[in-house]
Amino acid sequence: MHNRVLAALLCVAGGWLPNAASAVDLDAFLREEAFADITLSPDGAYVAATIPLEDSTAVAILGSKDMKMVGSFRPPRNNHAISVDWVSNTRLLVGLGEKFGRREEPMATGELYGVNADGKDGELLIGYRARTQRVTTATGTERGGPVVAFLTDELADDDRTALVAVTPVVGTAFTQIERLDVVTGKRLLVARSPVAAASFSTDNTGAVRFARGAGNDNVHKLYYRADAAADWVLINDQAASKRIEIPVGFSADNTLAYLWVEQPTGPDAIVSWNPQTDERRMLLRDEVVDPGQIIVQPGTRVPVGVLYFGDAPRARFFDEGSATARLYRTLQAALGGPVHVTSSTRDGSRVLVTTWSGRNPGDFYIYDTATRNARHLASRSEWIDPDKSAEVRPFALTARDGLPLHGFLTVPSGSSGRNLPMVVVPHGGPIGVFDSGRYDMEAQLLAAAGYAVLQVNFRGSANYGRAHTEAGKQQWGAAMQDDVTDATHWAIGQGVADKARICIYGASYGAYAAMMGAAREPGLYQCAAGYVGIYDLPLMYNRGDISDYKSGVTYLREWLGSPKDLEERSPVRLAAQIRVPVFLAAGGRDARAPMVHSRRLEAALKRAGSPVESLYYFNEGHGFYAPEHQREFYRRLLAFLSRSLGGQVASASEDTGTRKAP
Repeated sequence: MHNRVLAALLCVAGGWLPNAASAVDLDAFLREEAFADITLSPDGAYVAATIPLEDSTAVAILGSKDMKMVGSFRPPRNNHAISVDWVSNTRLLVGLGEKFGRREEPMATGELYGVNADGKDGELLIGYRARTQRVTTATGTERGGPVVAFLTDELADDDRTALVAVTPVVGTAFTQIERLDVVTGKRLLVARSPVAAASFSTDNTGAVRFARGAGNDNVHKLYYRADAAADWVLINDQAASKRIEIPVGFSADNTLAYLWVEQPTGPDAIVSWNPQTDERRMLLRDEVVDPGQIIVQPGTRVPVGVLYFGDAPRARFFDEGSATARLYRTLQAALGGPVHVTSSTRDGSRVLVTTWSGRNPGDFYIYDTATRNARHLASRSEWIDPDKSAEVRPFALTARDGLPLHGFLTVPSGSSGRNLPMVVVPHGGPIGVFDSGRYDMEAQLLAAAGYAVLQVNFRGSANYGRAHTEAGKQQWGAAMQDDVTDATHWAIGQGVADKARICIYGASYGAYAAMMGAAREPGLYQCAAGYVGIYDLPLMYNRGDISDYKSGVTYLREWLGSPKDLEERSPVRLAAQIRVPVFLAAGGRDARAPMVHSRRLEAALKRAGSPVESLYYFNEGHGFYAPEHQREFYRRLLAFLSRSLGGQVASASEDTGTRKAP
C-alpha cells in the first residue's frame, strides 16, 4: 500500500517511475552488434564488414548485392580487426589490434594481415609475429628484427603493393616507409624518417611528402619534403609552437596540403598550406567543436570537408557548392539524419553511406549517384527499435570557473523528463576521449531501467579544442571532478533530476570519478559504482601497462602529477569520507587498472564501516568478455542502483544473443 501511494505522489509531482511489473531485458543491450563497420570494394562487387565477437573482432567479406558471405578472417583470442583496407578489387589488408578486456580500446599491434575476398591465401605479411622479416634496400637485402607496421597508402593504381610505415620493435632506429607486396610480404625501402615513431602522408600520386612523430618526450614534430630527392624540412615543432599539426591530404592537383591544426584557444581548424609560398589559409573552423572526421571526394583521397560532432552531427565543406556537398545534402534529406560516406567505388559511381542517431546504432546504405537510388545494406543492430529507444538530448552549462561544458542527457522513453532518478556517468579515458551523443549501450540500458543518464565532457575531454583538453592537466579529483559535480547540480536545477535520487557510476577513469564524487560531495549521490577502476593514483607509477613505457611515464607526470601529490586525491585514502553504498567490479587480468585497486578500496571501505559489495572475475581483463560475466555484472549493477533509486532490475532471461564466428 505504501509503495502505491508513493508512486502516485511522484506522478502528481511531475516525477516518473518505471512499470514495477516489468524488468529490463538485458539481451537487447548485451547482444553484440551484427556489424561494426563496412567498407566497399573498389569495383563495388564486395563489402568487407568487421564483426564484433565475444573476445575478438572478425572480418566477413560479402557480396554487395545479396549480402551473402564469400570469405572471412578471424584473428586469435583478444585480437581485433581494427582497420580493413581494399588494396585491389579482391585483396584486403587487415590491421590487427589487441585488448584484454571489453572496456579497452584495441591497442594496434602493428601487424598487417593480407587475405583475398574469398577468404583464401591469408597471410600475416608484416609485424612482430610474421615469419619473414626482410627488407630490400639499395645495398641489398637486410634481415632485421621484429617490426610494427601501419598502412600509409593503399596505392590505388597498384593492385600488388602498398606503402607501409615500419618501426623496429627493439632499438632506437627511426621509422621508415617501405613498399609492401600484399601477397608475398616482400618489402622494399622507400624512405627513412627524420623523427622517431613516425607516421607518413602521401600526395595523390603516392609520393611520400610528410613525416610526423614523437619520441619518449611526447613532443610532436612535423616534417615536409617536396619530392623523393629533397631533404626533410621541419615545419612544426610542438615544443616551440605549442600546437600539434597533422596532415590530412592534398588538393587534387597536389599544390596545396591540408593540415589539421590546434589553436591556442577554442576548437582546432583545417588549414590549407602552400609549400611553394608558405601561405596558410583557414578553411574550416567550428565555433564549439573540433573536426571529427575528414570528408573526401568519392573515388579519391582528396579532402573536401569535415564532419563535426557537436550537439548534433553536421557536415561542412571547403566549397558548399561542390558535388560532394550536394551529395551529402541529398543523402541527409533522403535518410533523415546525419550521414557519412565511409567508402566508394574507385570511379565514385557508388558510395557506401552510414546514418545513425542517439537512438539508433547505425544503418548502412549503398547509393548509386547516377540513378539516385539508395539501397539498405545492413544495420548494426537490427533488433533495436529507434522509436522505442531513449531520447538523447544535448546540453550546455558553464563550470564554476567559467569554462563552457557540453554533454548529453538520456531520458527514458515515455517519461516526462522531469524529477527523475538519475545516474551520472563520467566517461573513461579520460584525456582525449569524449561522449558524442551517439547510441550508447550503457546509457540506453540505464534509461530502460527508468533513469535519466547524465554524461558531461569535463575538462580533459577531447573535441572542444586543445585548451579544453589541457585544462585537465593534473586535475584528476580536482577541477575535472568539479565539472562532474557542476553538471549534476545543473540537472537538479533544471528539474530533470530528483536531488534525493542520484547515483554516480563509471568505468576505468569514470570509476575513479564515481568514487571521488561520493567522497567529495556528501549528500549529492546516494550510491556509487565503479567498474575496472583506478583508485590508488600513486600505484599507477609502478602497476599497470601505462608505466611500462618511457612515454607512458612522461604521460603520467604531465597529466596526473607527481606521485607524492596524488595521495590526497586517491579514493583508497578517502574511504572514510564515502558514506554511501558502493559496488565494485574488476578483472584479475586487467593490465590497465589492476584488480589491486579495487581490492584496496574495498578493504579501506570495510575498515571505515562503509557499505560495499564487489564482483571479481580473475580470468577477465579491463571489462568482462564472457557473456555470463557481462550478464552478472549488469544484473548486479541494476539491482544495486534499484536499492537506492527505485529503478527496474534485470529480467531472468538466460539468452545473451552472443554472435558466433562467421
